[in-house]
Amino acid sequence: MNVSAIKYAVEVDHGVKRLSMRSIKQYAAPERARLSAELCTQISEEFERIGLITVPHTLPRSENEFVWVIQRDSPLGKVVAVAAALANLDTLDVSPVPQLFDNYPGAKQVLT
Repeated sequence: MNVSAIKYAVEVDHGVKRLSMRSIKQYAAPERARLSAELCTQISEEFERIGLITVPHTLPRSENEFVWVIQRDSPLGKVVAVAAALANLDTLDVSPVPQLFDNYPGAKQVLT
């Protein structure tokens, strides 16, 4: 799996890039005809390994969907990581800010 071109594109655009799942699939697995749940998991793991995160966190299986790819150590990446941690704590009902996601109902879905 070669996603180095995606990593470079994110770096060139100051740590954030909006990409279609079709583009991601072309770089990550050009030999594959479709995006499967297994392939999306592999792509997510490879992104994690090279210091990238995505919003939504779980990659969609539709090639027509778009995701934000963010450099994990950028300022925006750090904010997204903190928000994802809060979303996970809220899912476990141990959030330090209990009503946070009541005000942002869609945020919790894309962060977990």
